[in-house]
Amino acid sequence: MTFKQTVLQELLTLFRKEGLAHFTEQQVINRVDISSATFKEFFKNMEDLVGQVVLYDIEVRKQEHELLFSKESSPLRKLLLIVKVGLENLSNSQPTLLKEMMETYPKVWNMYWERSNTYTVQLVHELLNDGVVQGELRRDINIQLVTKIMIEQLSLVVNPNIFPPEKYNIAEVFRSIFLYYIRGLCADKGMKIAEDFFASLK
Repeated sequence: MTFKQTVLQELLTLFRKEGLAHFTEQQVINRVDISSATFKEFFKNMEDLVGQVVLYDIEVRKQEHELLFSKESSPLRKLLLIVKVGLENLSNSQPTLLKEMMETYPKVWNMYWERSNTYTVQLVHELLNDGVVQGELRRDINIQLVTKIMIEQLSLVVNPNIFPPEKYNIAEVFRSIFLYYIRGLCADKGMKIAEDFFASLK
């Protein structure tokens, strides 16, 4: 890991724990213990910093998924593990983080959602297709449509105007909307996998 990657990881951890709207350039410099010169070398301004952090977050997520997938042969379990990782990240993050990003850095939010969405669409589509081929998911599902539905479900979860973080537990919203939907996609073989997975989350 390079020094810049270390800084980005520290910033990602910091923002997840405390949110990001209240941070100034000087506070970032103080909290991650870098010089003003290093800040200016790495980042143009706070918006650029937040943008780089969220792109780093996407790359870290991809690496986490690759590691998870290396130990799994079941497409359905891979799909469910993605959901589990998402739940854990939401549970371990400041509830207002996504709302703060949307309101304070709207350009970064749009870029983050577009990049994340593109990656997630491709991944979900591939796993659904593999799940059908391996007999874990129903053969009559419309993979393209189900992928679209899942992505729209995700956009509902992270939209603070629909589920205000001060009123709803985002991880529980994620579980209620997304996890249980998957059951309806399962063939008999997949139902056992899903039931075992759900039981492990209790």
